[in-house]
Amino acid sequence: MARTSRPIILGVVGDSAAGKTTITRGLVRILGEDQVTHVCTDDYHRYDRKQRAEIGITPLDPECNYIDVAAQHLKHLRDGEPILKPVYLHSDGTFGPPTHVNPHGFTVVEGLLGYHTKAMRDCYDVRVYLAPPEELRRKWKVERDCSRRGYTTDQVLGELDRREPDSAAYIRPQQRYADMVVSFMPGDDGAPEQLDAELILREGLTHPDLTPFIRGNGRGITL
Repeated sequence: MARTSRPIILGVVGDSAAGKTTITRGLVRILGEDQVTHVCTDDYHRYDRKQRAEIGITPLDPECNYIDVAAQHLKHLRDGEPILKPVYLHSDGTFGPPTHVNPHGFTVVEGLLGYHTKAMRDCYDVRVYLAPPEELRRKWKVERDCSRRGYTTDQVLGELDRREPDSAAYIRPQQRYADMVVSFMPGDDGAPEQLDAELILREGLTHPDLTPFIRGNGRGITL
């Protein structure tokens, strides 16, 4: 990827538990932690977890997010300017104190609604969309939310069903704006931690080198 005089903005968008954070961590590791600014658009939620339950709104709904503020902040980072970013705590669904974020050579932005508006889409140099098979995504979400966020399996499955209309209305349509669509599937060797990846690239986009993600001499992406 050719460097420019300003920070390069990479977007990673997908539904909940699609693998966004895992891929983002891999990008940060490859590019160098001291060279990357990491932004999660979940920090721009308008309501905390308790308020969302009371209102009856999901975080996938654009009305549940300060998308205009997120777009403004991305423009500042793109221009090499620092921001004061809000903080959402997934551990308990509340907000923490805002944090000062300085731009670096690369900014990696992950989240649910990163490509929802043209103002947001125009901020990125490369837009990636993660589209794992639904069965695999649901499995990942149950494992993550039960182990890290204090939910029961029934609660997670119920929430997935409740969010499905918003996923169909707001999340999946963003795939059309992606430069690269990544879909994961179990590898042929039967090892559950090894996944094959299928990439669909927009015409004209240079094919990425995924070598750093490949473990050993075997096939598959390690998540």
